[in-house]
Amino acid sequence: MKEQTIAAIATASGTGAIGIVRLSGAEAIAIADRIFKGKKLADQPARTVHFGRIVSPSDEAVIDEVVIALFRAPNSFTGEDIVEISGHGSPYVLQKILEACLLAGAVSAQPGEFTQRAFLNGKLDLAQAEAVADLIAAENKAAHELAINQMRGGISSELALLREDLVNFTALIELELDFSDEDVEFADRKELKNLIQNLKSNIQNLIKSFEYGNAVKNGVPVAIIGKPNAGKSTLLNALLKEERAIVSDIAGTTRDVIEEAITLDGITFRFIDTAGIRHTEDSIEAIGVERAKAKVQQAKVVIHLYEDSDELLDELAESLKDKIVFNLRSKADKNNTENELSIVNYQLSIINSFPISVRTGFNLDRLTQELVAHFKNEDAAQSVVITNVRHKEALEKSLSALAEVDNGMEIGLSGDLLSLHLKDALYHLGSITGRIDVDKDILGAIFGRFCIGK
Repeated sequence: MKEQTIAAIATASGTGAIGIVRLSGAEAIAIADRIFKGKKLADQPARTVHFGRIVSPSDEAVIDEVVIALFRAPNSFTGEDIVEISGHGSPYVLQKILEACLLAGAVSAQPGEFTQRAFLNGKLDLAQAEAVADLIAAENKAAHELAINQMRGGISSELALLREDLVNFTALIELELDFSDEDVEFADRKELKNLIQNLKSNIQNLIKSFEYGNAVKNGVPVAIIGKPNAGKSTLLNALLKEERAIVSDIAGTTRDVIEEAITLDGITFRFIDTAGIRHTEDSIEAIGVERAKAKVQQAKVVIHLYEDSDELLDELAESLKDKIVFNLRSKADKNNTENELSIVNYQLSIINSFPISVRTGFNLDRLTQELVAHFKNEDAAQSVVITNVRHKEALEKSLSALAEVDNGMEIGLSGDLLSLHLKDALYHLGSITGRIDVDKDILGAIFGRFCIGK
């Protein structure tokens, strides 16, 4: 792959705006010179900008007037020679420039191939490369801040600190194996035990941060449930500040799920209005009820609305375990409810219970504030937050390996077996940043999620 010079439309902002076609590889400058009428790029210094025309290599027909930025290896994003052709943003014009590059000897870039080359050339580690994709996909301020932090090496620096002492102790235990006949101990077991405890604590904190990181990156699914006419669609409309769902006094109006996303204090919540849950002979409504129950299973947060009785929570108790549940008496203005309701134990992880009135706005702000409070991390901009499920799984595996080391020292496990568990922990920590021999299929899966041109 690295021997070929790749080309792709990197950005296009619509007709009349600026668009970029990017070349990267050993022949990038030579290929650009074949289609560029202006100064000879091969003779120009790095980090310079040049005006000229792009022509077709087949008949020299003028395609566009452009500005070209020149970067030379290794001081570029990919670590290779890069030429960035800034032309007019017409998709047709940009496509013709790309075709000219291909006719001149370039090949089309695959999704994520520019960032993959940056990784393979040591310009980014794997965690930083994945942060590039997160930055492109960022839809709110919090997601942007987390992606920037990781792209600038936030998690990489943290993991480097975790690995350093662990590498040193692993080396000492390995050294003990070379002197096994002399029964010497280079690695102080008490010091190693303290190190393992500290590492476990730090890794647990990183794993714990994933709840916030995942909420920021992917949004929090929130299912609004209740019996027919409990006020579910009215609540959704109030949260969205628009008439998104049909509101009617007729029971069973909502037959299917309605899903909309809003961002509250930097966190995206995906609110799902569901059909009223009840026994029904109507086959269409019954499908809606089953879909509502399925959304409860998928949700992280469940808002249960009721007017007179909340026994629906008993019916769904098994599905609600380990979820954040808001048990809200709706239409508080109609029911003349002003006081806090007692919190009932449904064996749930978290349950919030209070009255609400969408018509008067009573406790509506409280609902949104408490939703945010469950996921908000005030120190997120300054701390390392895990946003990638691959990273979380690797940390969990590393934590498990460290627990084996801890248990092994308790029972007097031999140095060679301790070394195996330590190496296992190091492997999983290293897999996050790519400080191991990364399998080609894993790279393909990671970079295949990127857009063309990155």
